[in-house]
Amino acid sequence: MLLTQKLLGRTFKEKKGLLRTIGWKDILFVAPYNHQVSKLKAALGEQAKVGSVDKFQGQEAPIVFLSMCASNVDESPRGLSFLFDKNRINVAISRAQCLAIVVYSPTLLEATPTNIEQIAMMNVFCRLVKH
Repeated sequence: MLLTQKLLGRTFKEKKGLLRTIGWKDILFVAPYNHQVSKLKAALGEQAKVGSVDKFQGQEAPIVFLSMCASNVDESPRGLSFLFDKNRINVAISRAQCLAIVVYSPTLLEATPTNIEQIAMMNVFCRLVKH
């Protein structure tokens, strides 16, 4: 929330080179689970564009927040494979035209993958958040 407030009112350069002030319409808040979407809507208010990865597929905004929402994989209702799904994460962060911010708990990186596919998923996520 604090970072959102810091971004609102700042300027950025659009694709055509024009400077524009960042408003609520320029920020997407994406979460993997509908329960987290509801929590974000309640916290951010009606002015915020909040939705699931599926809802925002095909849409873009200058700034995207991806809320990973789980403190650890064990608390994730659909497990590691859903939370770290490479395609879903790619869809979420590729909505950003300028800046993508991934909000996550560092304990997510302590998850124990159970197969090669999950190792690959975690590797992609770890590389993403290390940048």
